[in-house]
Amino acid sequence: MPTQSVTMTAPPAPQEVGGGSDFAQLSRRIAAEGLLDRRPGYYAVRMALVLAAFLGGWYALFALGDTWWQLGLAAAMSVVFAQIGLLSHDLAHRQVFDRRLPSEIGGRIAANLLMGMSYGWWMSKHTRHHANPNHEERDPDVAPDLVVWSKRQARQASGLARFIGRRQAYLFFPLLLLEGLNLSFNSFRALRSPTMKRPLLEGVLLVVHFAAYFGLVLAALPAGKAVAFLAVHQALLGVYLGCVFAPNHKGMLMVTPEMKLDFLRRQVLTSRNVRGGPVVDSVMGGLNYQVEHHLFPSMPTPALGRAARITRQFCAEKGIPYYETGLFRSYREILTHLHRTGEPIRSGG
Repeated sequence: MPTQSVTMTAPPAPQEVGGGSDFAQLSRRIAAEGLLDRRPGYYAVRMALVLAAFLGGWYALFALGDTWWQLGLAAAMSVVFAQIGLLSHDLAHRQVFDRRLPSEIGGRIAANLLMGMSYGWWMSKHTRHHANPNHEERDPDVAPDLVVWSKRQARQASGLARFIGRRQAYLFFPLLLLEGLNLSFNSFRALRSPTMKRPLLEGVLLVVHFAAYFGLVLAALPAGKAVAFLAVHQALLGVYLGCVFAPNHKGMLMVTPEMKLDFLRRQVLTSRNVRGGPVVDSVMGGLNYQVEHHLFPSMPTPALGRAARITRQFCAEKGIPYYETGLFRSYREILTHLHRTGEPIRSGG
């Protein structure tokens, strides 16, 4: 778990004095540095590199032919698909384009057509997460479907969640092997939701994706190797995405309905930044700056590092706990948190 400075009680609300709320003051500092300005050159290069890797991967599939080395390509393609997912995330937050229409067009092409995940379903879920991060009742990312994220959830768990909750710290990473399949299943299931916008378009794009995805693999490889390729690709895609998104909030403050937090503290206290330099920045698509991303969701990825230095200093001035750690330490904290939250199930509580 993080340091004891991150507690399970609500801090005092900020005073609206002089320059406005704490968040308004921080926003002015961020805006003055130009950190909310679009970065078209950066995203043009990043998109070109990811698209080149995507097309190159499919070319390599046929160039390699009938060999078990294809499993290495499957692993590499899981990284490419995850990077497409991270680009979809940036498009959804309008980090790439100012306007809604090009953001949605780009998001559906990247998510539905290239990756095989419903842009509309994911955006609806992710918007609710941003509004109430780590809220036991409102954040869909901490819903106790298979894993319990608080002792309160553990005491109320039943069925599969209760069975898994007993040993969830040991099962967490193995469960990520199924996350790719889970994304696909939920994407198709969401097409029937009355809240889904443009379900026909999303459905057509998903069908085209999977028809091409399975068709290309089966055309290039004999059945046995094709199945192995698909299994490795989907399993490692789930692990990659889980390892990117889990450090952001898991093991941080869990918000309960009785807590009264202002926007700034709600986002800072429930988020964890991950240090690591340019390599971690690239692997995690900038989401290692989770505090700043939650405070300024439309901020382009390359501005997040500078924003982190400003936000860290501002939080120190205001006495707000600001937490960051290394990548592997974040995983240790997640597993420790999962073991502790599962204790009521193990003890029969």
